[in-house]
Amino acid sequence: MTRLFPRSLPGQIALLVAVALFVAQAISFGLLVRERQNARFAQVIVPTVTRLIDAAERLGTPVNPRPEPPGGGPDRREGREARRLARGRVDLVPANPIPVELERRGDVESDLRRGLTDGGVQVGQVIAVVRPIDANRPILKRMDPARADRLRRLGAELMVAVELPGKGWLSLSSAWPRSERALIWQLLAQTLILYIVVLVPVLVAGHRIARPLRKLAEATRAFHPNDGADPVEESGPSDVRAVIAAYNALSTRVTAMLDEKDRMLGAIGHDLRTPLAALRVRIESVEYEEDRARMADTIDEMNHTLDDILSLARLGRPSEPPTDVDLSALIDAVVEDFRDLDQDVSFEEAPRLRMHLRPSLMRRAVRNLIENAIKYGGATEVRLRSDDRSVRIEVCDRGPGIPPEKLEKVFDPFTRLEESRNRETGGAGLGLALARAIVRDASGEITLANREGGGLVATITLPRT
Repeated sequence: MTRLFPRSLPGQIALLVAVALFVAQAISFGLLVRERQNARFAQVIVPTVTRLIDAAERLGTPVNPRPEPPGGGPDRREGREARRLARGRVDLVPANPIPVELERRGDVESDLRRGLTDGGVQVGQVIAVVRPIDANRPILKRMDPARADRLRRLGAELMVAVELPGKGWLSLSSAWPRSERALIWQLLAQTLILYIVVLVPVLVAGHRIARPLRKLAEATRAFHPNDGADPVEESGPSDVRAVIAAYNALSTRVTAMLDEKDRMLGAIGHDLRTPLAALRVRIESVEYEEDRARMADTIDEMNHTLDDILSLARLGRPSEPPTDVDLSALIDAVVEDFRDLDQDVSFEEAPRLRMHLRPSLMRRAVRNLIENAIKYGGATEVRLRSDDRSVRIEVCDRGPGIPPEKLEKVFDPFTRLEESRNRETGGAGLGLALARAIVRDASGEITLANREGGGLVATITLPRT
């Protein structure tokens, strides 16, 4: 059911208006049918009952039913039917004159019986049928032209037969108004016209409102603080213009806040690196080699942590533009750097694969994953896989793995599974967080999974471009 419900603003407005119009038309149809029934009762049933009561009163004493005259063939019956239909005359016949194959109208029979009972006439059976009038019937040619034309337009006649116990049957034919079926078709045509007249302007107005909203949604999805995009054009109704103006003001404030943040981070980086560099110079005067090496490692760790923090904080506004690079060559270069440091890292040969991304950032993300694999698993395997929809970079190791409940938690900044804070067993806990931020900036994702037989697989998935 939810699939049939429109999701767009114009569609929902149109559906709401269509349902309201349908309900209004249904109520109108009910009132019209009831009014039509009342009108039918007043125009047809009441005169018919009046003539039947008048005929029954004239038969106050037992009257023998009039037999069919000798030689009365079809032509004479047609002539008598024409005169009766033309004059609305009531005939007394010995038996029910209405063919049994015609469908009876129970509602009309109930109205006739009630009217005759209220008039004090005791009756037996009451039979009423409505049958269409054939426009080519010979009897219509013998009528008054005006009445024949009226009968043709009405299209039906009411045939009534009322049993008077012990006297015979009163028979009467009269014109019958158009049936409710014609009224239904008329109302359907009216509803269709009304839908066209009302829904078309509603859809036009809905699209006029939705168009600037769609542009606003596209601008919001594509918003990037340093892309220099123009403000969204303010168009549409006043309420929509107000929303667009608020978004433009918000984007300006966000850009200004990020600019201020970058300036602050630059100042922090400068203020911290200067004393670290001074410390690095001063440790050269330390007499003991072992103490000097420990101090140098501590300063390197602080510099490395500072670089990770600043990189993670500035990732939303990278200065490096995306370019077309050979991803296979990029990964191979990173692996070669580790091999030069005598690390056991292997890379399966892969065909050239051109991707549009920021090469320095992607190189850093892959390096962080390989560093983690080396620290916890020793030997590391790197693979590049691709299909029609995505590219996968897999970094595999044979380390202890990660408990399943912590596979997502390790991506949080400053989170380490090894809590000793020893540099030899891990860094500050920013490597995976930085790698995920870099990959997500490239519209990709990083996932971790434990390998069969032990170890971990870190997978970078990037969309094909």
